[in-house]
Amino acid sequence: MNFELTKEQAMIRKLIRDFTQEEVAPEADERDRTGMFPKEIFTKLAALGIMGLPFPEQYGGGEADTISFAIVVEELSKACASTGITYSAHISLGAAPIFLFGTEEQKENYLIPLCTGEYLGAFGLTEPNAGSDAGGTETQASLNGDQWVISGSKCFITNASYAKNLAITAVTDGSKGTNGISAFLIPTDTQGFTVIDNYEKMGLHASNTTELILENVNVPKENLLGVEGNGYKQFLATLDGGRIGIGAMAVGIAQGAYEKSLQYAKERKQFGKSLSAFQAIQFKLADMAMNIELARNMVYKAAWLKDQGRVFKKEAAFAKLFASEMCMKVCDQAIQIHGGYGYMKEYQVERFFRDAKLLEIGEGTSEVQRMVIARQIGC
Repeated sequence: MNFELTKEQAMIRKLIRDFTQEEVAPEADERDRTGMFPKEIFTKLAALGIMGLPFPEQYGGGEADTISFAIVVEELSKACASTGITYSAHISLGAAPIFLFGTEEQKENYLIPLCTGEYLGAFGLTEPNAGSDAGGTETQASLNGDQWVISGSKCFITNASYAKNLAITAVTDGSKGTNGISAFLIPTDTQGFTVIDNYEKMGLHASNTTELILENVNVPKENLLGVEGNGYKQFLATLDGGRIGIGAMAVGIAQGAYEKSLQYAKERKQFGKSLSAFQAIQFKLADMAMNIELARNMVYKAAWLKDQGRVFKKEAAFAKLFASEMCMKVCDQAIQIHGGYGYMKEYQVERFFRDAKLLEIGEGTSEVQRMVIARQIGC
């Protein structure tokens, strides 16, 4: 096994690390305070060719691999998790389903503008009564001539305010259970389609989290994404890839919290010596460094399996579950190392802690990940 990054992966890491230090990190605290969406950052990322990174060049993509995608998410999240989740959702939830299941015409019409950064990608799955039980989708779609008529609602949808088109799931045949759920591509300016952005969140304040209302929304028959009745299977496959992004986010947030804690421990003096001279603090930092590296390796392995065209469902669940729970523990210990200062916004680790919690919930809760893993190991 070769754990060294390829020349291309190392180049992407350097590019995005430099970009993050110059463009993302300086205003991260202010974005958290005001909730200002980092629109200019994504305009600049588009100019760098990052917005379609893992997709083929023929669609405006960068022809890079999933490990490169994970590296970008990690580096962005280390400075600003709101920026990290926006990018991750754009790629793994917004663009990936179109690439995986779209017709050639749909890829040309919808994937190309996503890859070039014309607008952001989004995916409407979660509903008020269908969270972990995504098979309980209540949004309905019926075919009326050459038009699909769709009614229902979605909640906790990332990026929808900045998407011109997005994929949503709806029931097309209620008698077939999960085999009666289909996916559709919907322009956000379609009559009857409303995006509501008024959530007040614990963290990730600068990311866009919305509610979608669909009232007799009409879209052409050809806006069906993939095969009718396969929507449930399609979004499960989409979430497998998305969990790699969440795992990478967790690694990035944890790395940021760890680095700030290590720096603080070296500089802070108590009882006549630096905190880093105390074994209790050394052990905390050692555990943080170890667990971050373990999580990173798990994320990279899942990404590598995906790039090899091999089954990666179990490994993606491993990575997402371990990395998200690890991240919460690291951020908790980061605050503990900072003491009272860790509770103050000035030292940033409290922001990391608030942002980290969503990772144990989004793209399948920790409990759902354990269910996925149990099935994969034959329970």
